[in-house]
Amino acid sequence: MSTLIAAENLGHAYHDEWLFKNLTLGIQTGQRVALVGINGAGKSTLLKLLAERFSPLEGKIVKNKAVKIGFLDQDPTFPEGYSISDFIFSLENKQQQLIKEYEELIEDPNPDEKTLNRLYEELSEHNAWEYEHEIKTILSRMGINHLQQQISTLSGGQKKRLALAKLLIEDPEIYVLDEPTNHLDIDTIEWLEKLLTSGNKTILLVTHDRYFLDNVCNTIVELDRGKIYTYNGTYAYFLEKKSEREASDESSFQKNKNLLKKELEWMRRMPQARATKSQARIDAFYDLESKTKQRSDNQTITLNVKMSRQGNKILELHNIGQSFDEKKIINDFSYTFKKADRIGLAGKNGTGKSTLLNIITGALHPDKGTVSTGETTVYGYYKQGGLAFNEKERVIDIVKSDAEYIKMADGSTISASQLLTLFLFPPKKQHGMVEKLSGGEKKRLHLMKVLMQNPNFLILDEPTNDLDIDTLNVLEEFLENFPGVLILVSHDRYLLDKMSEQLFIMEGTGEVTIYNGNYSEYRISLDAAKEKPDTRKKESLVQPEVIQKKITYKEQKELEELEVLIPETEEKIKILTLSLLDIDSSNYLEIQNVTKEIEALKEGLDQATGRWLELSEK
Repeated sequence: MSTLIAAENLGHAYHDEWLFKNLTLGIQTGQRVALVGINGAGKSTLLKLLAERFSPLEGKIVKNKAVKIGFLDQDPTFPEGYSISDFIFSLENKQQQLIKEYEELIEDPNPDEKTLNRLYEELSEHNAWEYEHEIKTILSRMGINHLQQQISTLSGGQKKRLALAKLLIEDPEIYVLDEPTNHLDIDTIEWLEKLLTSGNKTILLVTHDRYFLDNVCNTIVELDRGKIYTYNGTYAYFLEKKSEREASDESSFQKNKNLLKKELEWMRRMPQARATKSQARIDAFYDLESKTKQRSDNQTITLNVKMSRQGNKILELHNIGQSFDEKKIINDFSYTFKKADRIGLAGKNGTGKSTLLNIITGALHPDKGTVSTGETTVYGYYKQGGLAFNEKERVIDIVKSDAEYIKMADGSTISASQLLTLFLFPPKKQHGMVEKLSGGEKKRLHLMKVLMQNPNFLILDEPTNDLDIDTLNVLEEFLENFPGVLILVSHDRYLLDKMSEQLFIMEGTGEVTIYNGNYSEYRISLDAAKEKPDTRKKESLVQPEVIQKKITYKEQKELEELEVLIPETEEKIKILTLSLLDIDSSNYLEIQNVTKEIEALKEGLDQATGRWLELSEK
């Protein structure tokens, strides 16, 4: 394997503090590297340096000029006044420009037939039809459908997906990805995993998603206190070797500490003897002191804040219904929350998860039904968008604005400064401005403020975004011991599997289906249904219990009709697809008509299959 890009003796600093110095790293063809480390370690900075977004203060980046790097930023920026189409399709790429013209034209309700025929011929001449299909697949997966839409009208999540779509279409020699799974639903993440592991792609990424990391990457690089540690293997292998290294570091630290104590006594002897001391020994003392000071004390976040008392009545939803612009988001949903409920809220983007959370917390009154909240219920709501902090305010003042002192689970009281220290904010950061915090550190501060409210009903909406894995491990430990109600919205399959015992599935049709079991069990049951539809009702070892009403006579008849309709539709699609091969390539209108018929049949098939699954579950 050849080295595509290398960092030689890199050094970079922010706000007069060095993130790393003398850092050397090489990435070879076909390597899929995950960069891990705590928030504020400099992971995003290192990605940007390797992607040549700016130059390091020390050292250099070495690569062949012909090697193309594709970079996905955590918060991508776009040219002003651009539409989605302007951004996606490169001016230098003839195939893309033809596809752009074709896609824009077919969005017109009355396209010019001559222009369509010309484009059809040119796309065939440049062998661009397969490429056009690939581009449409990527855009569709990212939820991008209206190419004429202005980028300025998109949400933050839509912009992130648009930037990822552009990078996937360009297919560069090196993929540099900063949190690629943020703002993607689980189905799209699984599709992205397959795409990134196909071929011989070279990838460097930062991600908090451990399933994604394990499924995609074959090398783990840890950035720890300005140094690089490389592990050729899976994430599990990295954890094993990291623990061995830390045990060795602890042993070395204790030896250094004892030696430093002796050397310090030597340095403090009579001042008049200072001139006769060995300069080499004095230099060695300061070097040893520096090494000992740099060592972290292996701090961990201790999330043990007090929980408010919880009464028997927590929250009851009775026949909730909600629509927007005549589209049903939630249809006749009822649930009575019980003590220690641990619920994962799942569903594709736009299916109504945030709407349900807003109804639960009282931020939105439903169109229909009632919400009855217990007198002792105290919500803690960690929102995906985060808090709008004053960038010029000191970190400690933000915490003190809520409380000077905080009660812990054991009944003790600690100061705001002590709580910040438990959350890995050392005194220097506490008295620094918010603007100096990394994105992950701001999320950690947000999480801390939520937990300071002593909630007994905790809602976490995408808590894993931008948090480092070490922080997530401690958060998970806290959640495992949290005695209150937990609702978790996350695309992180690992977190959903570990923390939820029940799922609310937002179907996108207004229906909210309740499953007993975690996310992996739910997916296995769906896969089993697809593979063996005639034996679905047989008990499976991992089949989650379904909480639904029994099937009615009318629904049974509908199910039988669907079992005839689905194979008939599949056969029609197969016949029409084969017929495309016999149509003269110049007969564009006939090809277009057949293609439209196939797409309509596929849409009907998807709806029929979805309904069949729903009825079969009953």
